[in-house]
Parts: sequence; C-alpha cells; structure tokens
Amino acid sequence: MIKSTDLIISICYVLGILAVGLWSGIRHRRKSKANAAGEYFLAGKTLRWPAIGLALFATNISTVHLVSLAQSGFDTGLLNGNFEWMASFTLILLALFFAPFYIKSGVATLPDFLEKRYDRDSRDWLVVISMVSAIIIHIAFSMLAGGIVLKTLFGVSMYTSVIAISIITAIYTVIGGLKAVVVTESIQTIVLIAGAAIISYAAYNKMGGWQPMVEVLHTTNHMEKISMLRPQGDSSGMPWYAVFLGYPVLGIWYWCADQTIVQRVLGAKDENHARVGPLFCGFIKILPVFIFVLPGLFAYTLAQSGKLDISILKTVDESGKEIIYSKGIYTLMITQLLPSGVIGILVAALLSGLMSQVSGALNSISTMAGYDIYKRYRPDTSDKQLVRVGKIAGGIALIFSLSLLPLLNRYESIFNGLNDIIAHIAPPITCVFLLGVFWKKASAKSAKLTLWIGSALGAIVFAVNKIFTGTSIAHIPFMMMAFYLFCACLIMQVSFSYAYPVQHTSQSEGLYWKSLREPLENPGWKGLGNYKTLSIILLLLMGILFWIFR
Repeated sequence: MIKSTDLIISICYVLGILAVGLWSGIRHRRKSKANAAGEYFLAGKTLRWPAIGLALFATNISTVHLVSLAQSGFDTGLLNGNFEWMASFTLILLALFFAPFYIKSGVATLPDFLEKRYDRDSRDWLVVISMVSAIIIHIAFSMLAGGIVLKTLFGVSMYTSVIAISIITAIYTVIGGLKAVVVTESIQTIVLIAGAAIISYAAYNKMGGWQPMVEVLHTTNHMEKISMLRPQGDSSGMPWYAVFLGYPVLGIWYWCADQTIVQRVLGAKDENHARVGPLFCGFIKILPVFIFVLPGLFAYTLAQSGKLDISILKTVDESGKEIIYSKGIYTLMITQLLPSGVIGILVAALLSGLMSQVSGALNSISTMAGYDIYKRYRPDTSDKQLVRVGKIAGGIALIFSLSLLPLLNRYESIFNGLNDIIAHIAPPITCVFLLGVFWKKASAKSAKLTLWIGSALGAIVFAVNKIFTGTSIAHIPFMMMAFYLFCACLIMQVSFSYAYPVQHTSQSEGLYWKSLREPLENPGWKGLGNYKTLSIILLLLMGILFWIFR
C-alpha cells in the first residue's frame, strides 16, 4: 500500500491530464470549425514530427510494457527486448515506404486505403479486424496490466480502479478527439520515460552496477539472460532466427498497417513530418530495453543476492511446486526500492501508460466506426453526426474491453499473451498490405480471399493451440507460427492473383510503388533532419546495439 503523499500526487496527475486533454481538444476544434470531422479524427492534419514521434511511442508503450517487460526481464533476461529494438526497423519501413504512400493517397483510415487499392469487401474485413484488435490488444491488455498494478498499490478491486481510470481517459478522448490524444500522449510519454528511468536507476544503484549483476548471473549459471539473440534449441522458444523471421510479420502489421498506430501519421502536416515522426519514435524505441526490461533483470539478481524480498510473490502450484508470480515484480520494485513521494511519480508513469494506450485506441475505433461503417450506409451524413457516432462507438468499445479482462488474465505472461494473439491476427493483413503497396499484380479478389481464409486459418490454429496444448502445433513458438502463417498467406495471395488477374481502376492504378526507388525520390529536408540521413543513422545504431548484446 502506498502512502497518502503518493496517492495525492497520482490523483493530481490524473486530474491534470484530464484538464489538459479537454482544453487542447476543445480549443483546437473551436479554432478550426471548417471541417469538424477532420479536426476531430485527424487533428486537421496539423501534427508535426515531434508530436507524431512521441504519440507513436506513447500509443505503443502502455502499462503492459512497464509491467510485462519487467516480468520478462526477471524471467528470461533481455530476450524480449527484441520486440523493442526490432520495432526500429519497421518504423524505418513506415517512414520510407508506407507513410508517404498513405499521405499521397489522401486516406483518412487504412481500411479506406484497402478499398481504393482493392475493393469494398477488403475494407469491411479490415475494419472488423482492426476494431477487434484495438479492443483486445490496445485496450483490454493495457487495462489488465494497469489493474494488477493498481490493485497491489492501492488495495482496491482491479475492476474498480481500471473502470475509474478508463472513464476519465474516455472523457477527454471522446470530447477532444485526436488533438487531445496527441497532446496528452506527448506529456505522458515524458512522464513515462522519466518514471521508468527512475526505477532503472534505483535498481542499478541497489545492485551496485552492471558488473555485480553479471557476477550473480555467472554464479547462478544464467549468463544467457544478458543475450538478446539466443541459439537454436534455447528454452525460451525464441532463437535468433525466429526473431528475424517472425517479428517483421508482427511489426509490419503493428507499425505500418494498424489504424491505432498509423492514425498519428495520417494526421501529419505534410510528408516530411509524416516520415521524420516515425524515425524519431525509432530512436526513442532504443530506451525500453534499458528502462523497461533491464530493471526486471536487476530485480532477478537482487533477489538472488538477497537484496530484494520476493517472498510475497511466491506461491505453490497444484503439484506442490513453489513458483514465483512474477507479474507483480514491477510493483514490488516500486514499493521496496523507492522512497515516498517518488513512488507517486512512478504511479503517475504507470497511469500514463494505461491512459495513453486506451485513449489512442478509442480514437482510432471512433474514426473507423464513423468513416468506415456509418458513412458507408449514410454517405450524406453531417460531420456533427459522424463525430457523435464515433463517440458512441468509443464508449461501447470501452465496455466490451472491460468484459474481456477475466479471460485475458489467464495468460501466465501478459507480454507473451499479447504477442501470441498478434501472431495469429497479423499474417494476412501484413501480406495484403505488402503486396498491395509493392506489387502491381495484387488483385482485389486475391486480397479478399487472403484476408478471409488467412484470418480463419489463424483463428483455427490459435484454437487448436489452446485446446490441444500437448500437440506438436502447440510447441511451435508464436514467432515462427507468425512466419509460417505469413508464408501460407503469401502463397495464397500470389496464387489467387494469377487465378483472378487484377483489373485496376483509375484510382488503384496509382496506389502502388512502381519501384523501390520511387518513394525515395522526394529529397526531403536538408541537413541532419533529412529522412534518408536519419534512416541510415538509425540502421547503423541498431546494428551496433544488436552486435553488443548478441
């Protein structure tokens, strides 16, 4: 339980974010009344690269990452840091190839792009998948992680605390629109990074530095915990080749084809801001390994050396074997390693993660409900009615997300549970977007069949995996499963494209890159801010980091 000082700090932070969100959203819309729907859903296309980069990071990083990456650091070391660093490569793809493409096409949503490139059926299917994934992945899992932490710290029901925070987040998101989301996410990103840095320093200081940690790992025969690229047969089930084959399937969907993420790019002021924003986020994505994952590894070595009491996390399973409930390791570190007052800042950081994730997802759901569903059946609807429909859809999505918490809480690891679901959703969408953007012959019929059959295949494999846990399928790591499903979808769409040849419309004829050089023809800004220069620097930096922690 935390003290009253920390509680006051946390409450003031939540109320402050609510006030800022309402003020920024309402003020922006009053100043720009010409296109109410555009202002609400896409911030009137006024976003600059710093806001885009910070908002991308905040929408991606949630309480799930703070809690579950520390848990993974405790359990498997730096391994899951691959998800953070590999993201930089897909953000480069977003900046170089996808962002300028979306800006050029003038779409308001990614399902809108699929209709222009393929057909209406593809758009409808992506709307359904995108809304479901936003509810499960971006909202429900964040609520679960936040609820676990808040229950431990405040001693209140997980559902009570999560509902209260979610309602507050929904108020400024629903009223203020994307502008409110981006402004509050920028603030929350700074708070979140600061809070995570504090706990990282506290753990580092308590351990006595890097070398004492290495000595403990050497003594306990767990030196593999500081390696991010594991050999074949590693007990984690995620060897190096699974990372490089499986992650791009997940990453391209998440960073380049998921409405919740890409909506920040769609609101960019121009193409240069749309490109530099993701690259800025790519540089920020270097931090999570050191401020989210590493603290968990420090917690493991602190526990092994007796400097951290984890007895409260120990329990006994049905067979009588003692196990550690490592989901609570981050909360334990906060209460044992930090003084009062500072704990309040960390709680604010945790709330930042929860609120930013929920607000971003609610805004994207509202956008798709308005543009992709309601406007289809009532094309002459007014902007005012469109915004109202989006607000109602956001409220319904929030309620549905809360109902999923008991089911998702069954996963032993929140982070692995999250990525396990993504691995079965992403392959057909990644395939359809990649071929749609880069291959002229990708046909509408092939995209529709690939989305339908590929999604059904992913659902069947997921169900078989859960029902028959002892089968050979269940033993395939989710990263490799994502790669296998992607290959099946790729073969499927290419085959269907030749069986049902493409018949381009006047609109779709210009919605693919004629060559890999075409999207790079824009010279961009001069100097260090040039998107090509930044991409090369980020590539080299990531290569060096992977070499150091190989």
